[in-house]
Amino acid sequence: MRDDFAALILTHGRANNVKTVKSLQKAGYTGRYYIVIDDEDSQEDEYRRIYGDRVIQFCKEARAKITDVGDTSKERRCIIFARNEAFAIARNLGLKYFIELDDDYNNFEYLAEENGKMKHTKVKQLDKVLEAMIDFLDVSGAKTVAMAQGGDMIGGIKSTRWKQMLLRKAMNSFICRVDNPVNFVGRINEDVNTYVTGGIRGELYFTTLKVMLNQEPTQKSRGGMTENYLDGGTYVKTFYSVEYAPSCVKVATMGVTNQRCHHHVNWNACCPKIINEKWRKWKCREDSTQTALRT
Repeated sequence: MRDDFAALILTHGRANNVKTVKSLQKAGYTGRYYIVIDDEDSQEDEYRRIYGDRVIQFCKEARAKITDVGDTSKERRCIIFARNEAFAIARNLGLKYFIELDDDYNNFEYLAEENGKMKHTKVKQLDKVLEAMIDFLDVSGAKTVAMAQGGDMIGGIKSTRWKQMLLRKAMNSFICRVDNPVNFVGRINEDVNTYVTGGIRGELYFTTLKVMLNQEPTQKSRGGMTENYLDGGTYVKTFYSVEYAPSCVKVATMGVTNQRCHHHVNWNACCPKIINEKWRKWKCREDSTQTALRT
């Protein structure tokens, strides 16, 4: 893996359960990785015992003072501070690119259509996947590029998303350039808050459906953000995105038997679009040109 890149694994309270490390190794990742913790983590010593010099700690209170959390709460049990601090950490490490990862990934998979069905194949050469995503990041000029998640694949190969192959969103895993930082906003649902507010401004946030990560369901694994989600519930979580982008986000329901509140983004009202040349009204343009010449 290129030497100007590293994986930053953001974690809290799970020193003995950072699944992402083994998942990276199983997927063939050979590059550098670091464990990012805050100075309010009671398991600091255990992290350092297990991961040694790979552990990087930051001051949570200092980062909180310069972060737009979207409310007046003093609660700091949220990942947004680590997400924003990651850019400063990557800069101090002398990196050009890095990927932010959560700590609970089980594996990485390729996705493809085969015999009319969705085929999942375990990634064994993750270095090449990440190199390709870095190339796309540079070519596209995007703020960040992410891997798909399980929820992105609802409907399988017949879904509209699969036909698009590239989504105007980025959640959970973020490949970034140090010199083009993402400013995450909102105490909870920070990824959605960020890509909708950025999308309104014309920034590019992408998810590729060629590769997917698998992780434990939110609210299942102890530590991390679990307690915060249990305290507030998905209704509060969703409303942060409504607060930041009321013109294009609303509260909706997700699920069939066990429904829960979830954000719904109206993409036609969110991101600026470039209209294909085939829709240009050439005749109207020619008529107006002739009129201007006559006058």
